[in-house]
Amino acid sequence: MSCVKHVKAVARSDYAISRMTDHDLIEVVEIEESCGLSLWGWDSYHAELLRPESIMLVARRAVDSHDGQRGLGGFIAARLVAEDLHINNIGVRTEFQRMGLGGSLLTAVLSTGVVQDATAAILEVRAGNVVAQALYERHGFATISRRRNYYRQPTEDAIIMKVLIKESTAP
Repeated sequence: MSCVKHVKAVARSDYAISRMTDHDLIEVVEIEESCGLSLWGWDSYHAELLRPESIMLVARRAVDSHDGQRGLGGFIAARLVAEDLHINNIGVRTEFQRMGLGGSLLTAVLSTGVVQDATAAILEVRAGNVVAQALYERHGFATISRRRNYYRQPTEDAIIMKVLIKESTAP
């Protein structure tokens, strides 16, 4: 497996990637629920924000809006475990999907992982979520295994995907 070639995400100019805060959690949970993700809920995201090894980012509206659009377009939650960056959740509001926000969030978290000395990124994705799998493949991820009946509501297999993001410095 070769090192990832960072993909330049097509970012919307009216959104910027920034660190998630406590104030974002209500919208994060709203996005999570609307995307059909495995539900973490407010308490879990809040606890994750307090962990020093967590990388929690949001795509935040860069300008004030009087058109009624919400402040967050999407989010990503990841955690450093040894030299691995575990990507736990990524969600983008339905109206902003396929516009580059998910790719921008993924690029930002991978870049942050490199800065924090991660050598690989790993994630699980629903076997039926071919759109997300295609996004990950564009960012260099490859399938390494499958976990049977990993997800609930509905029950579905998980595809485990991994990408090298930095050459290891270990002897």
